[in-house]
Amino acid sequence: MVAVAMFRMGEAAELLGVSVDTMRRWVDGGRLAATRDEQGHRLIDGVDLAAFVRAQAADPDGRAEESSARNRLRGIVTAVVKDAVMAQVDIQAGPFRLVSLMSREAVDQLGLEVGTVAVAVIKSTTVVVERPAVTAGSRGRATP
Repeated sequence: MVAVAMFRMGEAAELLGVSVDTMRRWVDGGRLAATRDEQGHRLIDGVDLAAFVRAQAADPDGRAEESSARNRLRGIVTAVVKDAVMAQVDIQAGPFRLVSLMSREAVDQLGLEVGTVAVAVIKSTTVVVERPAVTAGSRGRATP
């Protein structure tokens, strides 16, 4: 039998980038199912959490159907470093920092400056996926 990942409310909230109060409201409002463990903590099934998140996914700039790229992250430009030819643009999209190297001409043409909103569009044939190391209090407890 395959073990199912179960997440406590705080763990699920951290994964989704929301507060524990928001998770409680979603569970209490019936938008997301939860069970209780032996200690009375509410647990959310990993499969249910994944389905919920997928249903909440949004197209950040309304252009997903105009592009073959499916990875679109809306954020705020936090740094722009330009030289004569190239530029580095840092974008903070939720808890995630994205760094893009592009031509200075592209930065200037797009008007990218610290504080502007931008959408990072990612298309890659290589995406490295890792699982975090298992430590005390690890995320996604497996249950038989």
